[in-house]
Amino acid sequence: MCRQAGCARRPDSLLGCLEMTEETLTGSIERVTFHNPDNGFCVLRVAVEGRPELVTVIGTGATVNVGELIQAEGHWMSDHRGLQFKARSLRCLPPHSREGIERFLASGMVKGIGPEYAKRIVQAFGERTLEVIDRSPAFLREVKGIGEKRLALIRQSWNEQKGVRDLMIFLQSHGMGGARAMRIHRTYGDQAIALIRANPYRLAADIWGVGFHTADELARKLGIAPDAPERARAALLHALRELGNDGHVGFPEDAVADKVVELTSIPTLKAREAIEAERQTGAVVRENRFNPPWLYLKPLYLAESNLAQRLASFLRGKAVIPEANQATIASVERHMKIELAPEQREALRQCTIGKTLIITGGPGVGKTTLVRGIVELYSRAGKKVELCAPTGRAAKRLQETTGRDARTLHRLLEFDPHLGVFKRDPANRLEGDLFLADEASMLDLQLAWNFIRALPEHASLVLVGDVDQLPSVGPGRVLADLINCRMIPVVRLTRVFRQAAESGIVRAAHEILQGRMPHDDPPAPDFFFVETDEAPAIADKIVTLVSERIPRKFGFDPLRDIQVLSPMNRTELGVTQLNAKLQAALNPDRGQPRLERFGQCFRAGDRVLQTANNYKKQVFNGDLGRIEAIDPDERVVRARFDTKEVEYEFGEMDELQLAYATSIHKSQGSEYPAVVIPLHTQHFLMLERNLLYTGVTRGKKLVCLVGSRRALHLAVTRTDDRERCSALGLRLRDEMEGTSGEAWSESRHTEE
Repeated sequence: MCRQAGCARRPDSLLGCLEMTEETLTGSIERVTFHNPDNGFCVLRVAVEGRPELVTVIGTGATVNVGELIQAEGHWMSDHRGLQFKARSLRCLPPHSREGIERFLASGMVKGIGPEYAKRIVQAFGERTLEVIDRSPAFLREVKGIGEKRLALIRQSWNEQKGVRDLMIFLQSHGMGGARAMRIHRTYGDQAIALIRANPYRLAADIWGVGFHTADELARKLGIAPDAPERARAALLHALRELGNDGHVGFPEDAVADKVVELTSIPTLKAREAIEAERQTGAVVRENRFNPPWLYLKPLYLAESNLAQRLASFLRGKAVIPEANQATIASVERHMKIELAPEQREALRQCTIGKTLIITGGPGVGKTTLVRGIVELYSRAGKKVELCAPTGRAAKRLQETTGRDARTLHRLLEFDPHLGVFKRDPANRLEGDLFLADEASMLDLQLAWNFIRALPEHASLVLVGDVDQLPSVGPGRVLADLINCRMIPVVRLTRVFRQAAESGIVRAAHEILQGRMPHDDPPAPDFFFVETDEAPAIADKIVTLVSERIPRKFGFDPLRDIQVLSPMNRTELGVTQLNAKLQAALNPDRGQPRLERFGQCFRAGDRVLQTANNYKKQVFNGDLGRIEAIDPDERVVRARFDTKEVEYEFGEMDELQLAYATSIHKSQGSEYPAVVIPLHTQHFLMLERNLLYTGVTRGKKLVCLVGSRRALHLAVTRTDDRERCSALGLRLRDEMEGTSGEAWSESRHTEE
């Protein structure tokens, strides 16, 4: 009978007594049913002495591993799943028994130790195993199969696990999820906790995936005052970084101050003081030639200024080969067995007059043919030609169309992942006579500067791209700025060649670009609009098209050849929801290895997308790959990107997302055999002409739009009027005209 004071349950209810009584439960973890590393929530199956069956324990723990001992304080509760122990606090301890230690090591928490090695090590050292690994790991050489390489891996992983666990406990005790503890520990090492205590705002600057608001909440719990100067300065730098993420290079100072006030609710005067303080340190630069002035992060200011100076120097020079005459151009035509259009012949001549040329135009206008002609022209003159592009897929396509080696800009510039710098720079310039960069619309300011600064003084430069596509993901709008400033010779190809004009994709792209609804008269075999008004029906139709109808009719592989491109990430027809539906249809759970991380469930066989530049792994934002294996023992995921296998630790999986569907922005520079695009008014904010145009031009053999006619009309007729704040064109004009230092009106940065 329950005699607890105040108990309102039936006296004979043993369950009621259990649910009202706090107690301590001790046992060993037999299975981790669920663990969310972001907030620590876990569901554990625990062996408790004296109980014949495993007990379900629900609680919060920074890290939990099979074989560990737990001490849980809490109470019993019951729901439709049965009796469970809800832990108010949960403490994990290393196991003491041989069996527990073996299970603990076999769980994969230590790299280099799987089930077999766990058994061998415990057989050798028994209950002292964990002490040996911690204090005298060299003794592990006595175990058969453990050499220097595996020993080094075990030692590094063990020390890292200890540091990460301490860091996770620290973060979670202050209300911050521990999902990125591995990345934080890799960045700061064993000093992580001390560094964060000293300045928690550094997390927002140094750790990918941690924003200002997360760091600000941690700072508040660590006792940093709301009006502390370091808080305002951190908010300023965050605001400028976010503006950079939106494509801006600089931004009006008054608007930046307003953003700092909005982030922190501090007085405007405090925001102004933060601006002045960061100017004094050199982290922020004020450009007074605008009225009102603009603020820049220093690296972006230097990149913009120096790029303008370097390009001006190039524009004053002459090409490395003699000016092409009609006979020379005719010879190139005969060799290529084609007849060039007049504007293509003029482009060939232009690229032999000055050192710099821009070629732009939409699909089907002969850019590829012209590139081949330029390569032929320079090769005939005995000059070394280097072909490059911002992304791996674009470089591969350039190589296929020219039959010559083409590299990504990162490969060309020889990026050093350990030092985080390009080896090719003004002190170690590239070697070559002509440098031709394709997909130049994707060039952001900093990549463009690193490229141009490494070019030899004598070399010629040709930039090729479609200026009507979406601008670069990073800050700036380099190609558009260079075209609009009218300082660089530009060849704009507009004539759609007959063979290309027969393509429904090319026809639709040009109609969209002209603000007209793409029509299907005459019907085209490669472009379709499937009209469906309701969002759920659109989603279902897309799944059917990708998994059944398109493969059956056109023979495309749904996992390799068909890409769904959505205007947005969220909403019912956004990337996240479509990925879940397509994964269930194309790679259902058949018992293959799986991993739940950062709100996604990954399975072996999944199509994935890299979402951030990772220079150490040499994979970049927008690269597509496929998960080949998920290894719970080594705690790694192995994914293949083209011919390269890349390994991710579980804590790094926030860099990957499922890619059965991806955003149109992420598809820049890529080309797919078949593309499916949902269109609905729930995408209203993103339904704009250049977005749809970019999506349609990603399809090589088939494009299918699925959605409402109203949404299609909105996308075709609306133009993006959001200008990026960039002064590259103004700086280049000033350099060429000798007017550097003159004031600019703010409207000039948008000049067409």
